[in-house]
Amino acid sequence: MTKTLILPRALIACMAFVSGFCIMTIEMLGARILSPYFGGSLSVWGSIITIFMLSLSGGYLIGGKLSTRSPTMTKFGIIFLCAALLLAPLVYLSEMAMELIFLYVTDPRYGSLLASTVLFMVPTVFLGMISPYSVRLLIESVAKSGEVAGRLYFVSTLGSSLGTLATSFYLVLWFEINTILIFMTASLIVLSAIAIGSDKWSCR
Repeated sequence: MTKTLILPRALIACMAFVSGFCIMTIEMLGARILSPYFGGSLSVWGSIITIFMLSLSGGYLIGGKLSTRSPTMTKFGIIFLCAALLLAPLVYLSEMAMELIFLYVTDPRYGSLLASTVLFMVPTVFLGMISPYSVRLLIESVAKSGEVAGRLYFVSTLGSSLGTLATSFYLVLWFEINTILIFMTASLIVLSAIAIGSDKWSCR
């Protein structure tokens, strides 16, 4: 049994939950970021959802591939850290990026599609890598792989559901968009540090 298989299951499940929460929170905030420039029409939502689905599919593919190459909690933590670092620019650069895009593309269909790609694609790819990597860290035997995958995707999807409700019902009413993004970035960084630290601790 490798050391990746004896690491705390609760921590891995928590990280999968938080990644799901963050994914849907970013998606909901995306509509708020784009709406002052392109409105909130069905085509704008279609652009946002399309980019998020493409990004997640790419993340699942890459995360699954990486999980076959000696998976460890340190590498898992690095994925979280990369997601956090790629999410941080949204706090400071999203408004400037939106103004630049709107200057050249005023059609709400293509403008929102381009804006969603520029702002959300890369961090969402990294967040999408987390679920398949989580599954690999928890699998102890092929016989239980389906059960493990089911549990992890349940936890991740539960996080996505709560992220959707929390953001749309409360967070956007209580806090500014940048405040929410900063909190999510900080949460990802903290979990990254815990994951890397747990790997170092298990090696002792």
